[in-house]
Amino acid sequence: MSWRHAATRALVALGTLVFVLVFNFFLFRAVGDPKKDLIRSRLSPAARQAVIRERGLDKDKLTQFRIYVRQTLSGDLGTSTNSRKAVWDELMAALPNTLILTGIATLLSAFIGSWMGVVAASRRGSRTDTLLTQGGLVLWSMPFFFIAILAIWLFAVQIPLFPTGLKSTPGGATSGPAYYRDVFEHAILPIATLTASLLAQYAVIMRTTLVDVLREDYITTSRAIGLSRRLVMRRHAVPNARLPMITLVALNIGFVLSGAFVIESIFSWPGIGLLTIQAIDDKDYPVLQGAFLLSSAAVIIANFGADILYGYLDPRVSNA
Repeated sequence: MSWRHAATRALVALGTLVFVLVFNFFLFRAVGDPKKDLIRSRLSPAARQAVIRERGLDKDKLTQFRIYVRQTLSGDLGTSTNSRKAVWDELMAALPNTLILTGIATLLSAFIGSWMGVVAASRRGSRTDTLLTQGGLVLWSMPFFFIAILAIWLFAVQIPLFPTGLKSTPGGATSGPAYYRDVFEHAILPIATLTASLLAQYAVIMRTTLVDVLREDYITTSRAIGLSRRLVMRRHAVPNARLPMITLVALNIGFVLSGAFVIESIFSWPGIGLLTIQAIDDKDYPVLQGAFLLSSAAVIIANFGADILYGYLDPRVSNA
């Protein structure tokens, strides 16, 4: 990987972050007046005036923007008008719960989807190929909320195996093995729902890419010199077909977050998504602004990491 490629991608990522920072400021001032929104908040009149002075909301837009940039770069995202807590603290409290859902679901969907794609490509044209491909496409076509409701109806109502929502049982254990077992049981349905929604695209991309790779001359040569089909698949075909999956995982970060928002709302899972939904209901613009900035930064950083990793794994990209 060339340093020029890495520097170029870093500048692109930095420029995108700057754009998001500017857009974030004007977006939430286009949908409402922060001073008027504070009047509808739960803050006392004295607290509202303190926020107005601190954020410079009584000044012109340029001064407000300078204050906003300075405070954001210092990690100060403001104070929630609903809970009266620092927005950064609220986001950091909710972030680990979202990472549990998105992280595990992304790993499972990528692994299971890749396996489905490999099996389908290696048996192209067979009933197995049709079943895996068409079944995956059916799941892919279903909205997140439909799969979530279907999972609740089947595995929490008809067959009561798992809880229907929340992160843990109210009044239950708050620490120790019993607590972690409780959290695990509550997380199964949300993670399974998100995984089921994501795995089809990995399966389709892996199958399509692998079918193309199997037509390459070096695959034909490997088979001609006597290597078994299984060995050729494991050592040559599958590793090369996995490269596009790296980009897909990074590009899916935004899609995964949007799906997590829906699923967290349905299952009352206390992550960034549920926090955002509640902020929309309460017109808590500081929390909305912080959540938008954090989600956008996560997508940008993930794509930058994918660009660097892809350039490392495939030197043709960085030398182009």
